[in-house]
Amino acid sequence: MQLTAPANRSTRPTGIRDTDGMAVASFVLGLLGLLVLNVFLGPIAIALASVALWRGTARRGRALLGLGLGVADLLVLVAFMATDSTMSWSL
Repeated sequence: MQLTAPANRSTRPTGIRDTDGMAVASFVLGLLGLLVLNVFLGPIAIALASVALWRGTARRGRALLGLGLGVADLLVLVAFMATDSTMSWSL
């Protein structure tokens, strides 16, 4: 009687899938951060992209886009703060 599932050797290790997920999450959060909550989503996107790149993700381009969008989020925030001297902005 076998109590555990057999190991499937054809799939990728969990660590690689986690870093790919981090790369995609950083891209999505960076993109979303351009529209709303850029003060929170920008640094999160930067952190996720950095960790994904450091761990060697297979989705390197997606992680780099997430990193760039996270930085762009913060630049947009700084530009709007310089314009109206508040932490918020409206369209």
